[in-house]
Amino acid sequence: MKSPLLFVALFFVSSLLCKPVFAQVITSAQIDQLVERTLKTFEVPGIAVAVVKDGKVIHSKGYGIRSIHSKEKVDANTLFGIASNSKAFTAATLGILIDDGKLNWDDKVVDYIPEFRLYNSYVTEDFTIRDLLTHRSGLGLGAGDLMFFPDSSDFTLKDVIHNLRYLKQVSGFRTKYDYDNLLYMVAGEVVKRASGQSWEDFVETRIMKPLQMEKSAASFSRLKDKSNVIDAHAVIEGKLRTVRRGRLDVGNSAGGINSSINDLSKWVIMQLNGGKYGDGLSKTLFSAKVQDEMWTPQTIIPVRNPGPYNTHFSAYGLGWGLSDVKGYKQVTHTGGLPGMVTQVTLLPELKLGIIVLTNQQAGAAFTSITNQIKDSYFGITGTDRVKEYSDRLRENTASADKVTDEVRKVVEAQKSAAKPDLNFYAGTYHDNWLGDVSIAVKNDRLLFAAKRSPRLTGELYFYKGNTFVVKWNDRSLEADAFVMFGLDYEGKPVSMKMKAISPLTDFSYDFHDLEFGRK
Repeated sequence: MKSPLLFVALFFVSSLLCKPVFAQVITSAQIDQLVERTLKTFEVPGIAVAVVKDGKVIHSKGYGIRSIHSKEKVDANTLFGIASNSKAFTAATLGILIDDGKLNWDDKVVDYIPEFRLYNSYVTEDFTIRDLLTHRSGLGLGAGDLMFFPDSSDFTLKDVIHNLRYLKQVSGFRTKYDYDNLLYMVAGEVVKRASGQSWEDFVETRIMKPLQMEKSAASFSRLKDKSNVIDAHAVIEGKLRTVRRGRLDVGNSAGGINSSINDLSKWVIMQLNGGKYGDGLSKTLFSAKVQDEMWTPQTIIPVRNPGPYNTHFSAYGLGWGLSDVKGYKQVTHTGGLPGMVTQVTLLPELKLGIIVLTNQQAGAAFTSITNQIKDSYFGITGTDRVKEYSDRLRENTASADKVTDEVRKVVEAQKSAAKPDLNFYAGTYHDNWLGDVSIAVKNDRLLFAAKRSPRLTGELYFYKGNTFVVKWNDRSLEADAFVMFGLDYEGKPVSMKMKAISPLTDFSYDFHDLEFGRK
């Protein structure tokens, strides 16, 4: 999901200068140093790292602890939620069905899900299975994610598919990249209707079982053994805490898989071998033709800065991000759920794969590790990706804090001023896809409560005009928002709009897509 959140490192530490000076491919001992430094720098309790080269696992190790409560160690079999790295598995399930002759990339979605509807009818009619996987629907970034994020809502997959018709396109169909989750949930339903198996059963029997990913499962609830799993963590109001585990049971095909570096190494080796696996690569999971399509650019992603790897082109394929890095093709994806973020990176021409799983939502940690390892294979020396991304994170956080601090000052100043009539705003407000929100006065406090998403509950504080700030009771959400009431010609509240305050708010809190009318 997200969101989400993500980043790299490698170095040989001088005892005096502590500067990275690699001149050759990074060793396991140096990876150990790199990860230990990353743990401390970004306050991550536990990380697991695997490196695959030329069909073999050359490094696979856990670092730190699974939970700040249990203190149990992370190892190579520790299970993490891999979040949106599940999307590549969903693309593979559809590719397997194509090899089976059950469907084609350019089949119309309505041929499999007749009730599928988007806001514009012409888009609905022309929408293909390929379109489900390529983030070019015209919907905005993370549109509709509030139906499952934060979890605890009661939306079913049937609800999600129905409510897509209420989400307005913000760009032309197939003209612009905007990352989405809901359409990958729809893709999972296509798998079910084309195969007769649930997406969860299909991915476990047709991918995990053949590859002997024995400890993995299509969702947390389906894990057979939960004795070696991580807790989710985040820094909340300056302190590292465990947070509620993010789960996507309404749409596991978008981000529900739980796995380990040992199991994911088997998946990566198969990918780097063109869909083949087993003794002497005698077995085929999916055809080379299918893999070529998954690794072919489908949706262009603008590149405005070549960055550290001289990148000129970037695109999204089918379940994978694609770009050029130092003249090589890079195939990668990240994943983010509350309290855990992950990354899988493939460099097919080098037969190189890098897997980084973390149990804290600091994306800079996995980026630092991945990029420092990449540097050694590219012959890049003198870099310190941990410091680079730590500095960048500090700058971004300071900039976001400035925004939220200014809002907080205004709210605090208003507390000593005359209070508006809170009963004036009270009532039930309805959005077509999120449902009802209650705005109620209790003990001289104005309270916000989303009926279908219980964690979206908090107090409204007066800001300016007819705008309030909602402070969520669950501080782990890190998504306080503006709530602006719209008035009719008689000066009475008839509508409500919302927008996240901090620029660092995860994109899955798509408050701006809501259009509330007073009931």
